[in-house]
Amino acid sequence: MSQDLESLKDWIGRTEEVEDRVTQFQIHGLRALFDDATVPQEGDPCGPMDHWCFFGPRVPKSQIGADGHPQRGGFMPPVPLPRRMFGGCRATHHQPFIIGEKVRRKNTISDVVIKPGRTGTLVICTVKAEYSGENGPAITEMQDIIYRDNPPADAKDGAVGKTNPAPSDHDYIRTIEPDPVSMFSYSAVTFNGHRIHYDRKYVTEVEGYPGLIVHGPLTASHMLYQAMEKNPGKPVTQFDFQARAPLFDIDPFQVAGKANADGTHSLWSITPQGTVGTLATVTFG
Repeated sequence: MSQDLESLKDWIGRTEEVEDRVTQFQIHGLRALFDDATVPQEGDPCGPMDHWCFFGPRVPKSQIGADGHPQRGGFMPPVPLPRRMFGGCRATHHQPFIIGEKVRRKNTISDVVIKPGRTGTLVICTVKAEYSGENGPAITEMQDIIYRDNPPADAKDGAVGKTNPAPSDHDYIRTIEPDPVSMFSYSAVTFNGHRIHYDRKYVTEVEGYPGLIVHGPLTASHMLYQAMEKNPGKPVTQFDFQARAPLFDIDPFQVAGKANADGTHSLWSITPQGTVGTLATVTFG
């Protein structure tokens, strides 16, 4: 296994380029999901998380893996560990996408790290995503995709994970009540086929989680949008987030934040147990 994992580093440097067009339909679907009454039109700028609605993988059904993602071994390395999760990203925003424009994304596998975790081996693939529109670079994003083995059956908190208590010194806080319909809607509008977000039988019986897992970018969007409400009219220039523990549709969770002396905002999500689910930092221009 160790030798097989080391061979995954041969994927470092691989690239993939795709094109798309920013359409109103997907943006309107995302706004509806967040109960946002605004309806952007052709020529309007997109929001800082709207780019997740585009560049969805279009592969034949025969090339879809058991977890709902495209089979590994094409652009992404053939990691033999069964669980996959979005660990977070570090995104620099240069300028927004414009509805109606033709856009491009270049993905490059910049690193593959193999390390021991609390419940077994982890493989972390870092992908550099460079987004550009008709007027040049829009977003540069470093994404961490984490693969791990299933935890032993007797591992305490093996499926859910265990993190530190969440901070209580927030300036603002909001309760989010996830539900299967909104999670399916987010999967649809972002063309995310990962079964852990909508297939309860798969996520509980195959991967051993207690419920449907809330998408990392969906949680990050809730966190970011709340911070943007506190800073109306200010563009986002940097947004970094890191998933620490999964959140599930079986219980409400909270998102909170506070302003820092340097002008940034620290953001975090809070699990039903009062621990940290996600950590983030946003910088406004």
